[in-house]
Amino acid sequence: MSEGSEASAYDIHKILKALPHRYPLLLVDRVKSIELGERIHAIKAVTMNEEFFQGHFPGAPIMPGVLQIEAMAQAAAILGIETLELAGTGKLVFFMGIDNAKFRSPVTPGCLLDLEVEFVQKRSRVYKFKGRASVEGKTTSECEFTAMIADPPA
Repeated sequence: MSEGSEASAYDIHKILKALPHRYPLLLVDRVKSIELGERIHAIKAVTMNEEFFQGHFPGAPIMPGVLQIEAMAQAAAILGIETLELAGTGKLVFFMGIDNAKFRSPVTPGCLLDLEVEFVQKRSRVYKFKGRASVEGKTTSECEFTAMIADPPA
């Protein structure tokens, strides 16, 4: 697909082809829409079965904010890999930095976490993104982050 073209929604099978992540760290369940070279809207279905709820916090489960950022980063990785047509090549997307992270509202079991990520800057193998996570339109977290596409470590 060329940059800027629309792609249909992705189910879990297409997500697994784009990302190396697997349970329990795969944090994207569906891609609602993707505009290659521009933005992605993905979903994380937050269930009580998530391993992190065993300790965060017993009796009052809340999804850790850092995992919300990881979910946004995984959505960004799908956007980058699909934009550059690198699915299946073994290339990985590595965090380089996180800026202006803000945590606004708790995410609890049963929520559908909307992940909206857009490109801010593109340079060779380094990309800057802006992400927002929300539940029913209410922002739960937001940040800017930088990532690099590279070969896996030897």
